[in-house]
Amino acid sequence: MNIDLQDWFWLALTLGVYVLSRWLYRRSGRYLLSPLLLVPAVLLAVAVPLHIHYADYAGLTHWLVALLGPATVAFAVPIWQQRGMLARHWPALLVGMLVGSAVAIGSSWTLANLLALDDSVRLSLLPRSISTPFAMPLAADLGGVPGLTAVFVLITGVLGAALGGVLLKWLPLRSSLARGALFGVGAHGAGASRAHEIGHEEGSVAGLVMVLMGLLNLLAAPLLAQLI
Repeated sequence: MNIDLQDWFWLALTLGVYVLSRWLYRRSGRYLLSPLLLVPAVLLAVAVPLHIHYADYAGLTHWLVALLGPATVAFAVPIWQQRGMLARHWPALLVGMLVGSAVAIGSSWTLANLLALDDSVRLSLLPRSISTPFAMPLAADLGGVPGLTAVFVLITGVLGAALGGVLLKWLPLRSSLARGALFGVGAHGAGASRAHEIGHEEGSVAGLVMVLMGLLNLLAAPLLAQLI
């Protein structure tokens, strides 16, 4: 398979499986059929027999990664739309984001040390709890591997979105602000999507918190780099 055919093949496969998984997920409501799970699983099932490495796939579909730039700029939209709520509840949101970031980074660092992971993997693991457009440049600034960070972000988002519904049944969270923040802090983009299924306000809060978490961690990157 020549380079041009590989470009079209992997682009078509990625987009085709994504569209199909969205349709299946909306029809069935089964989380196992969501794009976050089904697309990577299908791509992996095809890539392994063809001996395609992640670096090769990333090079062939580089324009998809390039879309992270416009996506990052677009994150300004939910902040503007929810500026009223942000003005009313910024102390609670700030405390929640600070605590959430500290727990995520601290648990990642502790787990990495316990497992004796090498430095590149350890540094790639630290930004796992923020959205990919923020996590990848943060990993690069810290000395990690952005591609590896993207995988950790995906795993964190999938698990966080799945467990978030369970936690809502056990935790006494009554307000839409608290329920949305739970998903936004713990599961970024996947959590925001899951929060939208619970309610419009929950989804709006989750999206806002997801963006603010990313900005907060980027601003804190110089201090974090010194500490580690």
